[in-house]
Amino acid sequence: MGRQKIAYTRIVAFVLILVGFIPSLVWLHFYLRKVNHPEPRKLLLEVFFFGILLAPLAVAAQWLFAYIVSQFAPGFDIGSSSTFFLWSAFVEEVVKLIAVYYLVVHHAEFSEPVDIMIYMVTASLGFAALENILVLFKNIPDGVSITMQILLFRTVGATLLHALSSALVGYFFALGWYYHHHSRKFLWFGVGIATLFHFTFNTLLLNFTALGGLMTSSILLLGVLFLVSVLFHRVQERSQTKFMV
Repeated sequence: MGRQKIAYTRIVAFVLILVGFIPSLVWLHFYLRKVNHPEPRKLLLEVFFFGILLAPLAVAAQWLFAYIVSQFAPGFDIGSSSTFFLWSAFVEEVVKLIAVYYLVVHHAEFSEPVDIMIYMVTASLGFAALENILVLFKNIPDGVSITMQILLFRTVGATLLHALSSALVGYFFALGWYYHHHSRKFLWFGVGIATLFHFTFNTLLLNFTALGGLMTSSILLLGVLFLVSVLFHRVQERSQTKFMV
């Protein structure tokens, strides 16, 4: 009986891990087909899985923040703290950026500014995959139906959120190629904009009724999705007409 339970637990864990990848892989496939921009599959896979590998850094930074606050302000409710949500959004954007900066920036295949948006989205979807898996493991005790509903919501919510916020960082990173003396300013401005977007999305979900939060956060996502599409095509057109190394 014990062996059967262990086998069943392993099967469930395998299925949850497999299912947790689906939202990210769906969005990645959709995105790469839409951008129609050739990038080496090997490097894309490396960036995707490096996003997964570095995701625990964000968890560690969030835990450290919560620990420090608990030491100086016992009884402080981290779960409803805007400061904590802002910090969480910031560290997640930075971790995704690190994944791309480490693997791509000095790579021979990184040949034009538009590339950085593609790789930022790829890393973010790897990051989101691990986040989805952790959420599935957390919620599976509540039942398969509820867990799958949460996964569906994260597919069109949190997973897309990560892709869009990283695309914003990628856009400002790309601008830095054209304005070398201000490249760091552009990059950190992009991180700030992405953090604000990320934070606003989470705040809308938490501070409204279930329906109100869903509607307002969805409108925000659609607006930023349209914006990112426009920004990507602008960078792509600029790369084709005048690329400055």
